[in-house]
Amino acid sequence: MVVCRMTWMVCKKKRSKIEIEKKTKWWKLKKDEFRQKLRQALGGQVVLPDDWETTAEVIRQTGTKVLGVSSGRRKEDKETWWWNEEVHDSIQRKRLAKKKWDMDRTEENRQEYKELQCRVKREVSKAKQKAYDELYTRLDTREREKDLYRLARQRDRDGKDVQQVRVIKDRDGRVLTSEESVQRRWKEYFEELMNEENEREKRVEGVNSVEQKVAKIRKDEVRKALKRMKSGKAVGPDDILVEVWKCLGEAAVEFLISLFNRVLESERMPEEWRRSVLVPIFKNKGDVQSCSNYRGIKLMSHTMKLWERVVEARLRKVVEICEQQYGFMPRKSTTDAIFALRILMEKYRDGQRELHCLFVDLEKAYDRVPREEPWYCMRKSGVAEKYVRVVQDMYERSRTVVRCAVGGVQSGGGTASGIGSEPHPVCYSDGPVVRRENISENQGEGVRTVVRPAMLYGLETVSLRKRQESELEVAELKMLRFSLGVTRLDRIRNEYIRGTAHVGRLGDKVREARLRWFGHVQRRESEYIGRRMLDKELPGRRKRGRPKRRYMDGINEDMKLVGASVEDAEDRDR
Repeated sequence: MVVCRMTWMVCKKKRSKIEIEKKTKWWKLKKDEFRQKLRQALGGQVVLPDDWETTAEVIRQTGTKVLGVSSGRRKEDKETWWWNEEVHDSIQRKRLAKKKWDMDRTEENRQEYKELQCRVKREVSKAKQKAYDELYTRLDTREREKDLYRLARQRDRDGKDVQQVRVIKDRDGRVLTSEESVQRRWKEYFEELMNEENEREKRVEGVNSVEQKVAKIRKDEVRKALKRMKSGKAVGPDDILVEVWKCLGEAAVEFLISLFNRVLESERMPEEWRRSVLVPIFKNKGDVQSCSNYRGIKLMSHTMKLWERVVEARLRKVVEICEQQYGFMPRKSTTDAIFALRILMEKYRDGQRELHCLFVDLEKAYDRVPREEPWYCMRKSGVAEKYVRVVQDMYERSRTVVRCAVGGVQSGGGTASGIGSEPHPVCYSDGPVVRRENISENQGEGVRTVVRPAMLYGLETVSLRKRQESELEVAELKMLRFSLGVTRLDRIRNEYIRGTAHVGRLGDKVREARLRWFGHVQRRESEYIGRRMLDKELPGRRKRGRPKRRYMDGINEDMKLVGASVEDAEDRDR
């Protein structure tokens, strides 16, 4: 018999690290500090260099030097949004004490390590509490909506089973596991999606081009386009945000005017603008391993978007869009079309007449528009040929990198493909999950800014029955009770719930939206489609029995309740 003592070393499988491309921390942009550093980088001059390449490189280097770069690690690995230098130094001292105790197991070293361990716990707790207090303070300001939406999106992501997918299915349904095959599939899918055209008859007739001189880009055009650009958007491949141009003020406007006029004259934009990054975002429906259930979001240069807005503003002055177009048009939203269709259906129902409606949904309509069609339509609308060539230049030699969880896939501009830089994951969790035990008005803010807009969408165009209005109020109260941590067993009245969350009755909000919309319709011109539908008279008689509720029935009740009249609708301030 052999007796021995054996020690087994369990080898832990190391988790594969996903390296993320390091990015400049543009979200920490401070206007005065950045402007001062940029002037120093330019030799004390306020005027930016004339060429795009030099200016872009100076801005990137200055941004990296002033703001720093991200670590390149996954954000869900550690919850370090509350991290500070004091916590970092304490943890380093604790680690050194642990190593010292491991090397020399004395009571003195053990006591030192235990004291540092307790101190680190206290400092981490204080740092977290301070960070939460600062977050609650921000939520009490006017800028709180951005933080609330961010927290809501993060809570929504945390509730999903899938954060990212590293395998995908091919067109035959077979699961692809190797990185090369997954990259090849993404490239194949998006190339087919963006280059496929529906069957159609080839256009035979041509159209004469309009050769005429165009005016140079002016300051007011650049300022207006810069003002219309939204902040806080994902940066493009050139790593220059629109906030940089807003930060630099008049110096940026002067540079952009010079740059845009050179592009307009040469009809060639910088090659860096032709690159873009396409990120597949899961639609939260269907098979997560199917490419068709992902929506491609393309990240482009913000400066190129600014150039597009300047050109688009000029084209709108020349091109007349048909009056049936709703959405993406000023003063013509989809709500106008919904309202007109509802009133039309109501009129035909009251007249006991048949109404036939056809709804056409074109599959991937924007992706399958033939490339030559926009040029034909622009020439037919009388757009100057120079603008046609400028728009054509935006589509020429474009290169797109598909960013997926296993690598970048280059596509576009021919059949060349290759592996791009290490990408970000498709989606990841970042930021804190906020829960507060005490009841405050911030917990009703989510209902006011997230839930209510979804529940009230389109309700200003319809007259609700009392039962429908009651069902909506019940649904909203359930959400309010859940957000406040209150159940029906607590026997708290609805009035107290609404008062605590600072939320009024949903029925009052619906009535307010309905009256506001009616006033909007009454103040519009007589050719407005909503006015035409309201004034439209059809032959026929209503059915016998209890009449169906009409839109104007609800409006008359609302006006009687608040003591208003149709004449009051002409005054917008009322």
